[in-house]
Amino acid sequence: MIASIEPFHAIAISREAHRLEAEGRSILHMEFGQPSTGAPAAAIAAAHDILDTDPMGYWESPALKARIARLYDERHGVTVDPERILLTCGASPGLVLALSCLFAPGARVATARPGYVAYRNTLKTLYLEVEEVDCGPADRYQISAAALVKLDPAPDGLILASPANPTGTIIPAEELAAIAQVCAERGIRIISDEIYHGLSYGEPAHSMLEYASGALIVNSFSKYFSMAGWRLGWIVVPPGLIDAARARMGNLFLTPPSLAQHAGLIAMDCAEELEGHVATYRCNRQLLLDALPALGLKEIAPPDGAFYIYADVGHLTNDSLSFCRKLLRETGVAAAPGIDFDPVDGQRHIRFSFAVSTDRVEDAIARMIPWFAAQGI
Repeated sequence: MIASIEPFHAIAISREAHRLEAEGRSILHMEFGQPSTGAPAAAIAAAHDILDTDPMGYWESPALKARIARLYDERHGVTVDPERILLTCGASPGLVLALSCLFAPGARVATARPGYVAYRNTLKTLYLEVEEVDCGPADRYQISAAALVKLDPAPDGLILASPANPTGTIIPAEELAAIAQVCAERGIRIISDEIYHGLSYGEPAHSMLEYASGALIVNSFSKYFSMAGWRLGWIVVPPGLIDAARARMGNLFLTPPSLAQHAGLIAMDCAEELEGHVATYRCNRQLLLDALPALGLKEIAPPDGAFYIYADVGHLTNDSLSFCRKLLRETGVAAAPGIDFDPVDGQRHIRFSFAVSTDRVEDAIARMIPWFAAQGI
């Protein structure tokens, strides 16, 4: 039997947004979690040089793996052997590698609800059972050690994300440690999606490697490093899984683009430019938080990191997809429907990405304030 999965509805919203844009409409793209900025200038300059001098081919950069290993030492005080790092074509293949290395078909894997749409659908595609754990405002929309203790029987695995998509919430260090302890006691394998690391607006996010050395880490250059289109990511695997992960990477995906690897190495040392992006996101976040009362949006997830506002619009609709389509058609603001992230309660939520320029956030707010007011009539 072929696995049946739901579409990523934000993609349909984006297609309609681009169609309207082609017709001459002014569209503000806040539907996808991707920076509107490009790769760092020095990385682009290096890529131009490589195009002129290197024929490229299937390749895994030792220098990039070593630099990523150094990142864990610098950010988290964790020593990682570069041989444990596999370079991937973004975080999405990294998730497939992680799941296929750890679990056989039929295994149960827990995730938070709301959570990233691809967790649920990738699990189903690989014939793994999804155990979605309802994580509402009382839990700051994040899975907890207490919730894991209550799962009976214990799941085989856990996918967690901190900062999370769609909410931007961060799991505090003490809670990550407690989750790691419960997983160790109950034999639950951990996959930690750390793709939004570097994007936080208070306390920095911690890596699960600080608390669980056997966790499998997924990360990417798409968010903090502003390189979504370069399709470059990595996973950190436990020593016992290196051979299994390499076999899957070689057969399923070969290697990530050589050009992206050259550029990624340079991007990792462009801190001033990258932190400038974070400063823009921080400003955009505050603009939206200040505007929420005028929009009538009183219930949101606390955006500790990433670049999202996940808002409850249940007082206006019980069909978030139709609501987003109407918002797009009538204001030109593209947002993601909550149904992507939560098949139970997502019909009453929408997600805005503020990974755009500040002037676009200001424009979006100006368009949405009268529109939201009219919806309550």
